[in-house]
Amino acid sequence: MDPDALSKAFVEHYYSTFDTNRSGLANLYQDSSMLTFEGQKIQGSQNIVAKLTSLPFQQCKHSITTVDSQPSGPAGGMLVFVSGNLQLAGEQHALKFSQMFHLMPTPQGSFYVFNDIFRLNYA
Repeated sequence: MDPDALSKAFVEHYYSTFDTNRSGLANLYQDSSMLTFEGQKIQGSQNIVAKLTSLPFQQCKHSITTVDSQPSGPAGGMLVFVSGNLQLAGEQHALKFSQMFHLMPTPQGSFYVFNDIFRLNYA
């Protein structure tokens, strides 16, 4: 599959799931996965989903501005860098964010998130 098409499909799936059913993100991570969220490091699928579902807002909407990707290493990994806006329910102004995913292939032919780094961008 074309790397750009793969990264675009992943991004659409990830943020659609995040916005509608955050606990549904669990199958995108494994026990070896790591999330760095605003500088806090969290390891393992269960811990990552616990962090994402405990964020202090129930409803949000991501709108993606850019998606950049590169193949990564001989194992067939993929780096995906995303920037966009995060609109929280009840808030007038959207927050700008950046997020980087390091996707790794599974034996079944799909991908999982090995590394995930998220930052809000404050002006």
